[in-house]
Amino acid sequence: MAWKTLNDMDLAGKRVLVRVDINVPIVDGVVTDSTRIRRIIPTVRDILAAGGKPVLLAHFGRPGGERRENLSLKQLIPTLERAFEVPVLFAADCVGTEAELAAETLQDGQVLLLENTRFHKGETKNDLGLAEGMAKLGDVYCNDAFSAAHRAHSSTEALARLLPACAGRLMQAELEALESALGAPKRPVTAVVGGAKVSTKLELLGNLVDKVDNLIIGGGMANTFLVAKGIDVGISLAERIMKDTAAEILEKAEKTGCSIILPSDIVVAKKFESHADHDTLPADQCPDDGMILDAGPDSVARITEVLENSNTLIWNGPLGAFELEPFDAATNAAALKAAALTRSGQLISVAGGGDTVAALNASGAANDFTYISTAGGAFLEWMEGKELPGVAALDQ
Repeated sequence: MAWKTLNDMDLAGKRVLVRVDINVPIVDGVVTDSTRIRRIIPTVRDILAAGGKPVLLAHFGRPGGERRENLSLKQLIPTLERAFEVPVLFAADCVGTEAELAAETLQDGQVLLLENTRFHKGETKNDLGLAEGMAKLGDVYCNDAFSAAHRAHSSTEALARLLPACAGRLMQAELEALESALGAPKRPVTAVVGGAKVSTKLELLGNLVDKVDNLIIGGGMANTFLVAKGIDVGISLAERIMKDTAAEILEKAEKTGCSIILPSDIVVAKKFESHADHDTLPADQCPDDGMILDAGPDSVARITEVLENSNTLIWNGPLGAFELEPFDAATNAAALKAAALTRSGQLISVAGGGDTVAALNASGAANDFTYISTAGGAFLEWMEGKELPGVAALDQ
């Protein structure tokens, strides 16, 4: 894609409309996790350093096109000012006379925060009129919200086509990481896909078997594939209704030359709870009353071998019930191996998805991965091979 970055734009004296994701958790008016705010600091600081005036556009929660004071972005100003270390002004709308006046009078060294874009029903409908109202507030458009790029909304898609547009630093880092992982990767490429259900990741699996050399399947998904191979998984979580689909994916992988790695041994318990009594058994020997909660040591050894012979890794989902000890063992071991290989320069590792981020953080491996996306749905749709409207709109 021919998208531009901040480096390609003349920002001096320009008002820069920056679409950000600051949809952070708040309890009793206090931000409890400012990760998303911290990740946009480089973009805001670079715009200020280039003589530009950042005007922030963002959504917050799901107000359904109605003004709801508990979902006002105004409550984020103290946290934003601490993060940016500059004054943050506020306009009580993202279009209209008040917003236009606030943008026109914005001074050098200040940031303007506009009110929740989703207070307007047209935002989620990609309304052109709403986007045109937003466009009056800026001279340049910068999208730094990859996490919202899979939605064609007024502030992510239509607006990008009305002004000179570029990617912010977070968006740029995300796109460069994803391009290195699937766009033009260094082979062999391995993907780890885990989680509970095959049905939620059908398009993902179908796309990956065409693009990767190895596909490691874990979690409840792996159980469905074992069922497809005629293996009894007892009372384990498995989508037995999806066994034919899983069989089709196995068949497709064989045709494309993608090696699918399923557990060869399993950790089985009779209760879904931490430190439940458990046994490690061959994958085809799950008792009728047993549930598979993790992959066993032989499976981990096989996964380790695959990782050692890979140059690129894409990771989405845990290998077992990582939230329960000791059924986090396979996820932790594989994650730490990937982290060590990345640290030594042998592996490019890109990971994303809610459970993935939580699992990698819990294992202590997250800081050594090449890139970890917090984009959720956008990351998953990118892995599925879908065009992301908010990214496509930058390619003008």
